[in-house]
Amino acid sequence: MAFLQIQSPGTTCGGFLVREDFVMTAARCNGSRIRVILGAHNIRREERTQQRLSVLRAIHHPQYDPQNNLNDIMLLQLENNARRNRFVRPVALPQTRVRLNPGASCTVAGWGLVSLRRRTHRLQEVRLRVQSDEECMEHFGVYNGQRQICVGDQRERKITFLGDTGGPLVCNNVAQGVVSYGRSSGTPPAVFTRVARFLPWINNTMARFKQQ
Repeated sequence: MAFLQIQSPGTTCGGFLVREDFVMTAARCNGSRIRVILGAHNIRREERTQQRLSVLRAIHHPQYDPQNNLNDIMLLQLENNARRNRFVRPVALPQTRVRLNPGASCTVAGWGLVSLRRRTHRLQEVRLRVQSDEECMEHFGVYNGQRQICVGDQRERKITFLGDTGGPLVCNNVAQGVVSYGRSSGTPPAVFTRVARFLPWINNTMARFKQQ
């Protein structure tokens, strides 16, 4: 997991390492002077496991639309490569565009709000189930099942919230989604960007900006 400190507009997000020199997050997390912390558990402490890295460039998807949150994905190229160890390692990306079936069980982690008024400084993880596209079409004005994933069973009342944006939806050790947005009430379902849909852009971008 990656914790992102964004100096302007003064927000925080989640993210995840996809290569030693690249972190993936949501395009809505873009801002100036982004600082990445890898290997953290408690972000209020300077833990020995942490690696603090500056961002060389932020590359959001060229078709990102902040009005409807489509194509909400961004790559952050790090100024220096992250050091791989048992606390910091890249998360695998999907190799094909195989769709997740409703009911699939995945995990999400982050440092976002755990209730409407309570923040956490410790990394939290929750297991969520993929929902049908119809579930999110019912709750959100704009939802595109080709580019987004609907996640979170209303009966279980577990979901991501403010501050979790940009974190990975991990299914069978593969990052299938990126936390995008949800309901203002903090109740499920929520919308995730479908990583598999953007594999050509991801691979081309990382190849184009590969460090020498």
